[in-house]
Amino acid sequence: MTSLPPELAGAVADAGARLGRLGRRFEFFPSIGSTNDVASARAASGDHEGAVFVADAQTSGRGRRGRTWFSPPGAGLYVSTILTPARSRDASRATLLATLAAGVALVEGVRLASGLAATLKWPNDLYVGKRKLAGILAEGAGDALVLGYGINVSAAAFPADLAGRVTSLEGELGRGVDRALVFAETLCALSRRYDDLLEGRFDAILDAWRSLAPAAEGARVSWTTPAGEQTGVTAGIDDRGALLVTANNRIERIVAGEVVWS
Repeated sequence: MTSLPPELAGAVADAGARLGRLGRRFEFFPSIGSTNDVASARAASGDHEGAVFVADAQTSGRGRRGRTWFSPPGAGLYVSTILTPARSRDASRATLLATLAAGVALVEGVRLASGLAATLKWPNDLYVGKRKLAGILAEGAGDALVLGYGINVSAAAFPADLAGRVTSLEGELGRGVDRALVFAETLCALSRRYDDLLEGRFDAILDAWRSLAPAAEGARVSWTTPAGEQTGVTAGIDDRGALLVTANNRIERIVAGEVVWS
């Protein structure tokens, strides 16, 4: 662990009060297994709400359902922070909507920092067209929630199995992107949406998510149930963040698991 590199420290200083509850403490790692693992260990040792952990590279970065998150040096942002949505006036709903709020925040922060307009795919992935730009991983840590995110900034040499399915900010824009500014603006946006969670402004989060997720309505999807594979057409999300799918003339409510988009 070292202090933030000058470019990240400068962007954080420029953000100032907009960081709100986040950034009360920063830890930077030139290389680490997973920022989420470090954040989880810190959360278990006491109240570290708003602490931010960032790495230049991860050797064991991971996404949802145990997938590997490709995290080469200097090519992306690999960030985790500790939140406590359980402090909200409606703790259960705030915790359920935390990943949706984070997705909205990342889209907002990326757009402010780079001008790129990404979209969301349920529950929490950022896409440009059919290629994935960023992902979010939320993991419980006692009464806290560790929220990690990875954003592909530069057009790294992705492994062959990823090359056709992922993209980067610079690859989409065809120019350089200020990684430090993306770091600061995504944290500022996350801070604003975290305030929405804590203050119970859930409709603001849901309305923003719906406006940024065109595939949440009218897209054909499949998913696996104990009875086998099911297919249907997306019909939005409900007020607790579940994906609604029309299948067999009824509405199915999906709260977890793997959804495959056609």
